[in-house]
Amino acid sequence: SSQNLSEEFAEAARQLKREAPRIQFGKIDVTHQHDLRKEFNIREFPTVKFFVDGSREDPIDCKGVRQASAFITWVKRRTGPSTVLINSTDQAEAIIHAEDLAVIGFFKELHNDSMEVFCETARDVPEMPFGMTASKDVCANYGIRENTLVVFKKGKPVHKEVLENSRQTKLDLTRLIKTFTLDLVTEYNLETSVKIFDVPVENHILLFTPKNSETFNAIYENYKAAAAEFRGKIMFVLVDTNETRNGRVFEYFRIRDVDVPAVRILNLTSDAKYKMPADRVTVENLKEFCESYLNGKAKLHLSSEEIPEDWDKMPVKVLVGKNFNRIVF
Repeated sequence: SSQNLSEEFAEAARQLKREAPRIQFGKIDVTHQHDLRKEFNIREFPTVKFFVDGSREDPIDCKGVRQASAFITWVKRRTGPSTVLINSTDQAEAIIHAEDLAVIGFFKELHNDSMEVFCETARDVPEMPFGMTASKDVCANYGIRENTLVVFKKGKPVHKEVLENSRQTKLDLTRLIKTFTLDLVTEYNLETSVKIFDVPVENHILLFTPKNSETFNAIYENYKAAAAEFRGKIMFVLVDTNETRNGRVFEYFRIRDVDVPAVRILNLTSDAKYKMPADRVTVENLKEFCESYLNGKAKLHLSSEEIPEDWDKMPVKVLVGKNFNRIVF
């Protein structure tokens, strides 16, 4: 909520006043400041913008940051180095074990395009520590031979991404790394919905199924197996159709009890929906569906009610999506 974010923002201001007094924090109620709202194109609330060197031109948006500690890290990484330079294995281990998640960039040399993209990414992911190294000993210790980004979870490597010059963008890496703040498959509920939308992955796949069904475990394992292959590209979400509080989600996708288990892909930017053509939720069918979607070959799914039996009995005909084209055109 705005109130909660406002409190975290104030807490960050208090702490940074001691550590970095040059950084000023301010709060604007745009319901009374219409000119400022228009000038800075404020469309959603709350919005946090960072102004650099006294210029009101092109402030930097601070998105998806919700806690005081992350605000502080975000500001520090904007005003100083965004990653810690690692020179020894001990130093690397200290960073890897400091928090649940850590990201380390291993490089052959510290001046190349990949390293710059890595440092830029670190600025946008203040929720976790970032370190980088070009030490041969440190790279050898972790068995790394090429420029590689490694995500560590609870001290263990959970993902390795080879960094090829100018191939991955900052957004690609941000998407990938932020997915590790969630489970591989995230169950949709009021609490997780906020976190799901904080991760900048615009493609969401949703599995609608009752969790208490006999086939649930097998279906869920298949879904999880497919999720690992599309990490950072498609967000895998589970929607329990027995949970009455999920009613609005079923309505939005026009899911009925007879349809489940059902799989849909939603593109958040265009609001386009896609239906998995296969009936069975197998790893193979899921992979085929995700690949066809990413390649632009999946067919748009236009939800429609069934054609009523008495649609043409009256002078005014009843039209739904399924008979609209045929009758009108």
